[in-house]
Amino acid sequence: MTDLPPAVERELDAHDAFRPSDEGYDLTTTVFETIVAADDAEGERDGRFVVTVVLPTLDAAVAGESVADVVEDGWFETLERRLKDVFTVTHTSTHDDPLVDREDDEVRVTLEYVAWDAREGVEDAKALAEFVEGTFAQGIVPGYEYRGEAATLLENAQNRGQSESEDGSRGGMPM
Repeated sequence: MTDLPPAVERELDAHDAFRPSDEGYDLTTTVFETIVAADDAEGERDGRFVVTVVLPTLDAAVAGESVADVVEDGWFETLERRLKDVFTVTHTSTHDDPLVDREDDEVRVTLEYVAWDAREGVEDAKALAEFVEGTFAQGIVPGYEYRGEAATLLENAQNRGQSESEDGSRGGMPM
């Protein structure tokens, strides 16, 4: 899917949150590996998009200890349930169900949809990936020390919370 429809490629190139990669386009606004690709769609539509977001499993995100299988399984089941609502943040109404696959240390979320308009399709790609990231963040289990992308998410949230409190605009917990 590296040969994108021309309208989709123009919109991705023009958007400041995406950069070209070997597999399509990377989204630069999330901490997780996110690839956006597209091919031609039938009829008057601008493209069929595929957004892939790669997340660590809970156990892979935790530093220095293993997460019990029951906790890992419950975390994954909750993630799957929450991601069923992912397309509520998009313009498109033509989409496949989210595909959420868990392997050893990663969860691969694949979202496929058709966009009538390339610009809306690109905006949907960004919104979908950010929804996945937010859903992951909501599922971070307290009581563990985190590493990698999960630690970055927590640090970013804490920094946002502190800077908002310092300037007086908002207070309270970041998450």
